[in-house]
Parts: sequence; C-alpha cells; structure tokens
Amino acid sequence: MGKDLKGKELGTGLSQRKDKKYSARYVAKSGKRIEKYFNTLPEARNWLADAKYEDSHSTTGITSTVTVETWFNYWYDNIIVDLSPNTRRNYKERYNINIKPVIGNMCMSDVKPMHCKKVLNDMLDTYAGSTIRQTYIAMGTMFRSAVMNDVISKHPMDGVRYTKPVRSASDHRVLSIEEQQKFLEVAKSSHNYYQYALILETGLRTGEIIGLTWDCIDWDKHTLTVNKTLEFRHKQHIWRAGPPKTSTSYRTIPLTKRAYELLLELKERRKTQKLSEELSQTLTFTDRKTGQSSSLTLSDLVFINFRTGMPAKNSSYDTHLYKLCEVAKIPPFCMHTLRHTYATRAIECGMQPKILQKLLGHSSIQTTMDTYVHVTDTSMAKAIQLFEVNNSQFSN
Repeated sequence: MGKDLKGKELGTGLSQRKDKKYSARYVAKSGKRIEKYFNTLPEARNWLADAKYEDSHSTTGITSTVTVETWFNYWYDNIIVDLSPNTRRNYKERYNINIKPVIGNMCMSDVKPMHCKKVLNDMLDTYAGSTIRQTYIAMGTMFRSAVMNDVISKHPMDGVRYTKPVRSASDHRVLSIEEQQKFLEVAKSSHNYYQYALILETGLRTGEIIGLTWDCIDWDKHTLTVNKTLEFRHKQHIWRAGPPKTSTSYRTIPLTKRAYELLLELKERRKTQKLSEELSQTLTFTDRKTGQSSSLTLSDLVFINFRTGMPAKNSSYDTHLYKLCEVAKIPPFCMHTLRHTYATRAIECGMQPKILQKLLGHSSIQTTMDTYVHVTDTSMAKAIQLFEVNNSQFSN
C-alpha cells in the first residue's frame, strides 16, 4: 500500500512523491514494471485501473503502456510481413534513423502531435523532402495500425504535416522522342541493350526485369507474366527473390511485336552466353497472392551479365546508363526513367489510362496519371494542332 505525503494510504500501486505528483505503477504480464505520474489522485487511479484491465485482457501483451519501440517491433514482425521487402526495409530505416531517437522510448499513450512534429522538424536541415515524406508515411502507418488494433485510442499525428517540398511528378525525368531515339541508337552496342529496350516496350520495373524467367514468356500467346522480382542486397552480399511490389503488380502483359523479337533474339544468344556455376542456386520467397512458398532458380533468368555469368545488379544499370547518356549527348537519367517514358509514350499514342494502369501494375489510377504520365512539348503541340483543326469549324 502506498501513501500520500500526509501518510494516508492510497491503495496498491499508488503513492505520492515529494514533488506532490501521484505515482501509479503495476507489473505487466510480461514482467515489466510500468509506472506513470499524474497531478491528481483521480487521474492516477483511473489510469491504473484502465492499464491493469487492458494488460490482463490483452492476448499479445501489447497495450498503450508499451513503448513506441516495442510496438514498432511487434508491428514490423507480425503485421506488415506481407508488404514488399523494399517497403519494409524503408520503414525500418526511417524508424531506426529518424523516429526512434526522438520517440522510441516513449509510452505509446504519451505520444502527442508535437512529438511527431519534432521527428520531422529535426530532419529539415539535413534531409530531402522525399525522405521526410517517407518518414511521415512510416510513422503515420505505424500509429494508424496501433489505432486499428486498439493499442491507442487516438492517432497522435492528427494535424501533423511536413513542409519541405517534395519533388513533383513533373520533375521526374522522361525522355523526349528524340532523346529516346538517340539513346537506343547508342545502346545497341551495349550488352544491356535488351533490358533497356524491353522496359521501353513493356514498362517493367527494374526488379521485375532482373527477376524475369523464361517460364514467364508465353510464346504462343505472345504474353509476358510478372509474378516475382529479384534484387541484390549489397550489405548482406546476397541475391534476394520476392513477390511483385503489390498484389496488383501481378499481371500478364501482351507483348508488342518488337518486345517479342527482343526476347527471341535473347533466347538465341543464350546458347553462347557465359553462365556462372552460382546460377544453380534456388531462392525461395512467399507468394503474396497465395501465401505459399515460391522459388526462383537463377539459371532460369532471362537476363544474365555477359562478364560475370550472373544476374546484373540493380545499381550497375544506372552506372551504365550514365555512360551511355554521355555518348548519346543527352542529360543523364536512371533506370526508372525508362518506365516513366514508356507510360508517357503510351498516353501520347492514345492508350486509355485504365489500360495503362493495368499494364504498369498500379492499384490506383491516380498513381498512373500523377506519377508516371508526363506532358511533353511534343504532345502539347499535337494537342493544340488537334484543337485548332476541330475548333476552326466553329470559328468560321
């Protein structure tokens, strides 16, 4: 039994400190001692009753009294396991580097908007707007899940916004028709030409190109199926297979005549290509759609590095692209620019946005239009010409 400063008994788990604040404490099912301080005795009693009830009725041991660190680890290990490896990695990096130092040791129930805002404010001087946005999303998603699972009653980021500008969709690099022609002409002498040309014909992501296997090509139906990805993890120095980015990224794409020809040429070249003994390894991953284990054998890959006989690493593509741009005398761009360019060319050719959404594997039409479709000078000129022709009949 605890007592107040006058010696009056307050009850089990309650006491008054010398600074006149009231302490409420109990030992959770996990064995951890939980303690909080309040200005009034009723506040302390109410919190203690609620916390003990919540702890005794929780099946996971996760309550509002646990720290942000404890909740993040539970959320990461048990709730978001079905997200893509890249998304989970980004969440973990942003938590460990930016969120944890500020609020990691705080009780979930104690986190307020001002604490979340401090996480973002501390990043203003040293981080790009896009990284601050990633942190905002990671923190918001983590706390939203806590609300949904009744760990906390209110989202602590309500009203919190980030202010540093994020690069707009219009800032993303897209090749003009002239640049695309110059690039492809120079790239023909490159051993990576087929990868670059195929993305411009299909809009595949880099990981989807790297993870493409021959069994995904239907030669009779002239289609290509996307059902896995592959990437090289430099820190662990390993290849990692995984499912497509989202459930809507699983898709079957009708091949253009040029795409079909590229794949046929690749199949013929494979007969004389160097193949590493390491290609015999088989990588396993969990299929997002079925929840079952799937596998990828490296020897089945469509694209193999001509020097090493192994798959080409993600980062090596961008390095090679910069060199080709220098030869072609066009501004440098990264691998993802080819996907942006594919989407923009498709819209310029009159493709319906909903069809393009399916081809790109987007769950939202807004993502397709706002992020991947760009208005070029050529398309604007054509639009004005079309307007001029159609409008002239009403002007005379």
